Amino acid sequence: MSPRPTSLSRAQARRVALAAQGFLDKPHEAPTMRTLARTLQRTGVLQVDSVNVLTRAHYMPLYSRMGAYDPALLERASTGRQRRRLVEYWAHVQAFMPVELWPAMDHRRRHYVEGRSTWWGGVSDELADRLVDQVTDLGASTARELDDGAPRSKEHWGWNWSEARKGLDYLSMTGRLAIAGRTSQFEVRYDLPERVLPDHVLAAPDLTVEEQHLALVRRAAMSHGVATVGCLADYYRMRVTPTERAVATLVESGELEPVSIQGWARPAYLHRDARRPRAVGARALLSPFDPVVWRRERAEQLFDFHYRIEIYTPPDKRVHGYYVLPFLLRDELVARADLKADRATGRLLVRGVYAEDGAPHDTAPQLAAELRRLAGWLGLAEVVVEARGDLAPALAAEVSVELTAEVTAEVTAEERSATTAR
Repeated sequence: MSPRPTSLSRAQARRVALAAQGFLDKPHEAPTMRTLARTLQRTGVLQVDSVNVLTRAHYMPLYSRMGAYDPALLERASTGRQRRRLVEYWAHVQAFMPVELWPAMDHRRRHYVEGRSTWWGGVSDELADRLVDQVTDLGASTARELDDGAPRSKEHWGWNWSEARKGLDYLSMTGRLAIAGRTSQFEVRYDLPERVLPDHVLAAPDLTVEEQHLALVRRAAMSHGVATVGCLADYYRMRVTPTERAVATLVESGELEPVSIQGWARPAYLHRDARRPRAVGARALLSPFDPVVWRRERAEQLFDFHYRIEIYTPPDKRVHGYYVLPFLLRDELVARADLKADRATGRLLVRGVYAEDGAPHDTAPQLAAELRRLAGWLGLAEVVVEARGDLAPALAAEVSVELTAEVTAEVTAEERSATTAR
C-alpha cells in the first residue's frame, strides 16, 4: 500500500476533486436509478434554481456526470414517500439533499425558529397554525392554492410573496412542513413531514448539534476529496468555527489527513477514501450551479478559472453572457459557452464561446461533440453557433463538419435501403 501524501500538486488536487465528484465514473448507455444513486452519493446535494434558459439547475449536474439520462429518474427519486431518496431543503442554498441528511439539519431548523422575527416578521403564530391546519386537511398544496387573498408585501426588492407564501416558506424552513415537490410551473408544494419523508428518516435517533455538524462536514469531505476548512464549511453553508471542530474530530479519527497543496495559502484535508487518479478523461459542460464551480475561490485555486454568474448583470455590462457554462475537458476547465435552449425552433444556441488561456488544440472539436450530445438530450435538433467569442469561428466550423457528416450518413443509409429494395 502506497504511503499517503503530505503534499499535493495543484494538478493532483484537481484530479482528486474531480474523482470525488464522480468524473471518473463511466457514463452508462442508459443510466438507471442505481446510476443516479451512485452519482448523488458523489455530489451530496443538487442546487435548485428557477432559471430555465437551458435546463433547470438540478438536472444538469446529473447529466454532466451520467450522460443522457431520463429526467423521470430524478422525479422518481424526489417524489413519493417510502421510495424517496431526495428532499428539498436549504442545504447549500435551496437544494435537493439525500433524505438521510434530514436529521443533520435539525440545528438549522431550530435556528430559523429563533430567527423568525428577522426573516419572517409578518408570520404570526395564528397564521402558521392556520396554514398547517389547511395543509393537514388538503394534503400537498402550493401557496396559490392556500392564498385567501391576504395582502401582498411590495417592500422587498425580490419576491412579492403573499402572506400565505411567506408563512409556508417559514414553516418549511423550520420543519413543521416539508417540501413534497414542485408543480410544472415550478411552484413549491408543501406537506406534513410525515407525509413526505420515509419512515426510517422519521424514526432516526436525534443527533446532538456536534453530531449534526460532524455528519455534514463528513459528507462535504467525501464530495470534495480534498478541501480547505472554508470549502468544507461552504458545501452545506456552515459556520467556520463548528466546521473547524468537526475537522479536528475527523483528523483525530483518521478520516481526514492534513495536506498542503501547491499554491494554496491555507491547509487542506484529504479524505481517507479519496481516489488519486493519474488522469481524468472527463468531457462535460457544467451548470453555473455545479458543485465543482459554485465556490468561485475554489475554482480559481484548482483550475485557475475566474468565474462569475452574470444573470443579474445588466446586458451591456456582461463579459461572457447570460447563462455561461464552463467546459471541462479531461481535468481542466478549457472554455466557457453562453447557451440557450430555443425550444420553439428546436435549436441549441451558442450565444458566445470563449477559450481559456492555454486551451488544448482539440477544444473546439470536443466541445462541438459535447454540444451535439447535449442538444440530443434536450430534444433539440440543431446546434447554432453565433459569432460572439474568440472560439466561435473554430467551433462553428466543427459543428458544420459534424452536421455534414450526419447528412452524408443519412443519405448513404437511404441509398443502401433503396438498393436493398430493388
